[in-house]
Amino acid sequence: MPPGARVTTLELFFDLVFVFTIIQLTNVVVHDMDGVGLAQVLLMLGVIWWMYSGYVWLTNVVAPSSSIRRALLLTGMAGFLIVALAIPEAFHGSGWAFGVGYLVVNLVHTALFLRADIRQSARAMYRLAPLNFGSALLVVVGGFLPAEFRYALWGAALALQIATPYLHPMSLHSVSAGHFVERHSLVVMIAIGESIIAIGLGFAGLEIDLGVILVAALGLCVAYYLWWTYFARDNERSAQVLAATSDPGRRAWLALRGWGYAHYPMLLGIVLLSAGVKKVVGHAFDPISWPPAVALGAGTALFLVGHAWFLRILRLSGVPQRMVAAGAALATIPLGHVVAVVQLAVIPVIMATALIIEDVPHPRREHRTRISIFGRD
Repeated sequence: MPPGARVTTLELFFDLVFVFTIIQLTNVVVHDMDGVGLAQVLLMLGVIWWMYSGYVWLTNVVAPSSSIRRALLLTGMAGFLIVALAIPEAFHGSGWAFGVGYLVVNLVHTALFLRADIRQSARAMYRLAPLNFGSALLVVVGGFLPAEFRYALWGAALALQIATPYLHPMSLHSVSAGHFVERHSLVVMIAIGESIIAIGLGFAGLEIDLGVILVAALGLCVAYYLWWTYFARDNERSAQVLAATSDPGRRAWLALRGWGYAHYPMLLGIVLLSAGVKKVVGHAFDPISWPPAVALGAGTALFLVGHAWFLRILRLSGVPQRMVAAGAALATIPLGHVVAVVQLAVIPVIMATALIIEDVPHPRREHRTRISIFGRD
């Protein structure tokens, strides 16, 4: 894809289908808020994120500019939709559907990548395809076997994916910085937005009272500070860092570590946080059990730690503020066990404080902004 190319509307459509998996994973946590449910979400999000990120690398060099490419991309979207529909029962009766949908996603990805106009990218895919197919085959076989084997095989698939970048030449991959960063930014934005929708669905059938209004408003505030953390300044700076990295191999590794590995805990944090807020709905002034309180505190902390890791990889400022805020978010867990709404109110205050402190030493940035407790005007 040429430098300066923007994300197409079809890619945005693709992202909307992908983010449905985030809603489904959130529902898994809501219904099984224990170690088993968390292990399932960790595995499913891991293998799903690998292939979604693979599609970002794909459209970064293979623009959906022809009818054949668009048709194949639509087929990949159908595969992701099947995966998403299978998520709630993936470790029970619908494991086979998860595996089949995942195989479709994988095969379409390979077929499109081999059609890359950049010959070097197509060569990279010849080395990458067997590894991707191997992990997809583990997911498919695991989907047809009993649950205890499913954990092992899907875990092996995720382990193979983590090892894959070290088993083929990353320097063959071409990364167009503007498109690459924009695509990941959009999926994070959509995931944050979908978290609000997921929370809103939890209000169905409830009578509107003070508790409901408070939870809704505070859930929106938390989502807003997730947005501020990611988008207020560092999104533009990260694009500049990636664009300024001239060596192809180093740029590819930077893209993988920053937008691949470091984004995983951010998405997992959104899932846990959304599940925790949904559990608070209808219980604003009551103590909540430990699992929802942990989901609220740990979900926030994971997002902040993931973003701090992202900044550390790119050598950008803001890491200490996010790490301190992550620790403070974990410290709110006992508050939820006393009164749910108190924990939900303290979390955005912690995030706002950290972000404002981060901005204070930089009064002369190029685009000067007025900072308040509510963000940027």
